[in-house]
Amino acid sequence: MPESAYDAVMVVSFGGPEKMEDVIPFLENVLRGRNVPRERMLEVAHHYEMFDGVSPINEQNREFIAALEAELKRSGIDLPVYWGNRNWHPMLPETVEKMKADGIKRALAYVTSGYSCYSGCRQYRENLIQAREIVGDDAPVIDKIRVFYNHPDFIDVNAERVREAIAKLPENGQNSYVIAFTAHSIPMSMANSSDYVKQLEETCRLVAERLELPADRWKLVYQSRSGRPQDPWLEPDILDHLQGLNEQGVRNVVISPIGFLSDHMEVLYDLDVEAKDKCEELGMNMARAESAGVHPKFVGMIRELIQERIGLRSEKQAIGKYGANHDFCPLNCCPAPVRPPMAASK
Repeated sequence: MPESAYDAVMVVSFGGPEKMEDVIPFLENVLRGRNVPRERMLEVAHHYEMFDGVSPINEQNREFIAALEAELKRSGIDLPVYWGNRNWHPMLPETVEKMKADGIKRALAYVTSGYSCYSGCRQYRENLIQAREIVGDDAPVIDKIRVFYNHPDFIDVNAERVREAIAKLPENGQNSYVIAFTAHSIPMSMANSSDYVKQLEETCRLVAERLELPADRWKLVYQSRSGRPQDPWLEPDILDHLQGLNEQGVRNVVISPIGFLSDHMEVLYDLDVEAKDKCEELGMNMARAESAGVHPKFVGMIRELIQERIGLRSEKQAIGKYGANHDFCPLNCCPAPVRPPMAASK
């Protein structure tokens, strides 16, 4: 095995509370500096109350790390795996400090976000820079692996998840369903300065192609909108889309959270609670596909992307119209959105 420029792998994620008293401090971290009304924050806090204040994302990250460590070991890749979050413990500066103490000089980061936009890519890179500045001298250099929205293994895993969901529909609906692919809505100012929508649409198209599904049987829609009502965000919302499908006479729908990599709180609440309730209200049959999670082929894909960067693979796998994404983001990539000012109170 050739000597690698990297001596560690780092899993970088969003973070989430693990008990009720964590919820408000966690949400304050998430929303700091954003124009989100406090009423909205308290509304989201109620979502966590329904699950006793426990977000599944941290446990899912633990499961993923265990699977990745085993995958790396099987492949003869001797790199320790660290974990740091943007918004809750283990926080990124804590993890970077530990890496420094362990003598790590250069790490390769897998960010639990598969698409390019400010909040899903550049902001994480900025968070890593800030963490290194907090730690100070001798903090490890941390590079991010490329986005993988069009990697054939990612497409295969999502197609398999959808097939599993189709099998949960009533037998008479398994040939007459439509798919609603969902992704996190973001402000139009963020969407317009990134490839977020283009990449998502390509992923959806490639998964539908794997399923031999025509274009009129699937659609990319959005969920988890936050921010002020007057600010434009990506639409249509999943609940509005379900209403429209019902008016068209659609009775069977598969919802695939294509924009998410694990079944965390937004997937559980927005789809398994709100969308499910909406379908029941409309008399529609709904099956929700799982996200990639710890599917062996997905974990293997992350191992492969690590191998690309440490010099063990020369070919970069990508299918579809756009080819493999860049390894190092250009300086002007995914700029921060210009947030509209808050209106003066009267």
